[in-house]
Amino acid sequence: MEFLLEIITEEMPYSHVKAGLSQLEKGLAQKLSGVDVDVENIQSLGTCRRLVVYGELAPQQKDKEEQVVGPPRAAAFTPENQPTSAAKGFARSQGVSVDQLEVINTSKGEYVGLKKVTQGRSTREILTEILPPLITSLSFPKMMRWGEWSVRFSRPVKNILCLLGQKPVPFQVDGVESCEFTYGHKIHFPQKIKVDSFTQYQEVLREKKVMVDPNERKKIILHQIKKRLSSVEGELHPDEPLMEKLVYDVENPYVFLGSFPESYLELPLEVLSTAMKEGQRLFSVVKGKKQKPYFLGVADHDRDPKGLIRQGNERVLKARLDDAQFFWNKDREVSLKERISQLDNILFQEKLGTYQDKIQRIENIAVYLANKVEAKKIKEAVGEAARLCKSDLTTEMVREFSSLQGIMGGLYVRKEGYSSQVWKGIYEHYRPSGLGEDSPSTLCGALLSIADKIDSVVGVLGVGVEVSGSKDPFGLRRSAQGICKIILDKKLSFSFYLLLDKVLRIYGNKLEKSKKEVKDYTLSFFKDRLQYMFEQKGYRYDLVQAVLNSGIENIYHIFLRLESIDKLKDSAQFEPMMLIAKRINNILREHPRYRINPELLEEREERELYTTYQILKENVVPLVEKGNFTKAQRILFRIRNPVDRFFDHVMVMDKDKRLQRNRMALLQDVRNLLMQVADYSQIVIEK
Repeated sequence: MEFLLEIITEEMPYSHVKAGLSQLEKGLAQKLSGVDVDVENIQSLGTCRRLVVYGELAPQQKDKEEQVVGPPRAAAFTPENQPTSAAKGFARSQGVSVDQLEVINTSKGEYVGLKKVTQGRSTREILTEILPPLITSLSFPKMMRWGEWSVRFSRPVKNILCLLGQKPVPFQVDGVESCEFTYGHKIHFPQKIKVDSFTQYQEVLREKKVMVDPNERKKIILHQIKKRLSSVEGELHPDEPLMEKLVYDVENPYVFLGSFPESYLELPLEVLSTAMKEGQRLFSVVKGKKQKPYFLGVADHDRDPKGLIRQGNERVLKARLDDAQFFWNKDREVSLKERISQLDNILFQEKLGTYQDKIQRIENIAVYLANKVEAKKIKEAVGEAARLCKSDLTTEMVREFSSLQGIMGGLYVRKEGYSSQVWKGIYEHYRPSGLGEDSPSTLCGALLSIADKIDSVVGVLGVGVEVSGSKDPFGLRRSAQGICKIILDKKLSFSFYLLLDKVLRIYGNKLEKSKKEVKDYTLSFFKDRLQYMFEQKGYRYDLVQAVLNSGIENIYHIFLRLESIDKLKDSAQFEPMMLIAKRINNILREHPRYRINPELLEEREERELYTTYQILKENVVPLVEKGNFTKAQRILFRIRNPVDRFFDHVMVMDKDKRLQRNRMALLQDVRNLLMQVADYSQIVIEK
């Protein structure tokens, strides 16, 4: 049966619409599946005023068949097979006749019972029960109580349409009754409209200036953009996040083209596009990578015959560009180097000091990294960029457009004549802001970004600021993921442990927690981030656990380990190696570390294993240091037969404690060698 639910509200922000649709779609499917109602093709659509879910649902629950067991057969029937009072009483309690009882064989013997079929309830009845709590459970980035509503919601709910099989599903949410009506566009067709199917719903709304499908709205927007740009020989400056927001901001998209005076073209593209985007949500029009004196906007309207929408946006944009032009000229009167002292007036974190303190730490960390990744040629540029990278926080432009942090610093020092390594490093050092953004293109920018982010992570965690699922005030998860992404993208090989030690030394006694506590927590924090990133890339969870359990001393090498075991996981030697690792791990569990004494190796098989271990170690360790884990793993496969023979012929838990500990020490050495590649014991053997 066709199902349709539409919740009409006042205008919601894009993030609220996406959150609501995701929760409605998943929540409905889960709740119906949980009560045995077959669900097919549940999908969600929406606009800034509508949350819509539709799909195909079974008309009722699946019938439930259960077996009810009564008294033993011997107690229910006489030897002459006549029913006793026990059988009659059981039949009466189940609402059936004695003739309907049957003998059931159980593990305890023969019993009397019957099979009962409970007919499933209608889906309409179930929806009436589950939809109100589902709707009131929706969570949004910001919620309030509206009017007389006792429920917190994104915006006031104006109407709820709900149909199943072309008939309304009756329920109410805090006084708002469900119905079979919807409404057209708020401005053009606000009248009530009766609908009886999803197809008719879409068609009638389209006639009433509402495109409920976001994909349809996006196609219309792109088509109109292409049409408008044909007259000015320009192209759209790509901005997918802005496009996504605009798609959900309108119900009836209308693209308009506006212009501004060419005198503003002296401003950088970054400034112009940001001034257009922030506040007015306008697109820049470019040719190549240069701004043209035009912009594009999307209105929730059908047309603009008098050009009032265009003129209004041109007037507001001119005022914003006036400000931007003033800031651009005013800021350049003072060099970024001269602005460094002003950072002493800007607090980074109350227990960690000012941004003046932060740039000193960043410089120290960045130069340290330059030495570790063999980038000594740019060490001077890295240090210079670090000293200047936060100075743009004192500029008027960044105060007005905070999203231009770092970018403006790079643009200003480029104007001041600094090298490309310096200005690009500053320009890119906030990247990536998320997993979807590119890492810095330059090594200087990459090192500066890592230094800035690791300083924040260690410092903030070190003063006891907690990060939870809903609370991350300094964006530490994003910073940790950014560090990992840069290391992987740039293939940077260095000791992460030693980097943390360096940062902790730089902080000295500023941190409230002990250095060991901060280091352990930070490593755990990064381990969680790496697990999330690798699983997002599609790697098996057990393979991810196997490489992370071997330690995150070198983050780039962790990725190389993961690639190697993922590549070799289907080889014939892989499963036997896993079994060996699991067996060794089980024997060594909870035992202290022992030191091997070769003179105590009595049996031929244990001497053979020890010799093989030494040879393999000599070959594997150099490969591990170079990051050649695939070759290292293939060599480690050779330990399988000596280990098998060892287990077949040697008693590990010998009565002689000296021999027992020595054999365990040998197995510990073998396990540690395997851990150079991965903790194989974590890998699930698929049957």
